[in-house]
Amino acid sequence: MARIGVLALQGNFAKHAAAFMDLGQAVLEVRHVRQLAEIDGLVIPGGESTTLLNLMEDEPWFEALREFHGGGGALFGTCAGAILLSREVRNPAQRSLGLLDAVIHRNAFGRQIDSFETGIGLAGSDRPLRAVFIRAPRFEDLGAEVEVLARLENEPVLVRQDGVLAATFHPELTRDRQLQRMFLEMTQGKLAIGKNDPRRQAPDTEAPGLATAEERRITC
Repeated sequence: MARIGVLALQGNFAKHAAAFMDLGQAVLEVRHVRQLAEIDGLVIPGGESTTLLNLMEDEPWFEALREFHGGGGALFGTCAGAILLSREVRNPAQRSLGLLDAVIHRNAFGRQIDSFETGIGLAGSDRPLRAVFIRAPRFEDLGAEVEVLARLENEPVLVRQDGVLAATFHPELTRDRQLQRMFLEMTQGKLAIGKNDPRRQAPDTEAPGLATAEERRITC
């Protein structure tokens, strides 16, 4: 089974862990670079991206995450996590990993009061994906190798490239687990798990649910 970790330096990492555990997946809360050796896929959660950058100064996270990805590790960034993964950040400019060929604009969807939840079409799915947008960033430019998996009013909000999945919203704040399943399949694919593996065929029976007021206090 794929080993999933959630970067637990800052942000809503507990909700991400709980979402994967809903699917019977064990999750490691990753707080040190050395723990990357114990996992196959890492979730980088939403939170406050500048605060996250400051916390990452304590260890060589940038070098370790690039090495993790280069060695076949899968990465899933949501909101602030998507900002960190992109090659260029605007409003304001800041350091990023550059593992996703995208230009991203911070807080492009407005203030906290402008947060909202909606259903969006997801590539390969016959039902809408529930998505919570909280001070969300916006993809302003995507490289030719970046695959758009979901759009909101024709604007890309979920993309994938070479083992990197990035969302400008918070999938962990509803009971819809389609993206968690997608990331598990990406991670398992890198481990060369066969298509007949029963984990790939588990039914998706979770009902979408609304984010609470407490959960909507997250920022990116």
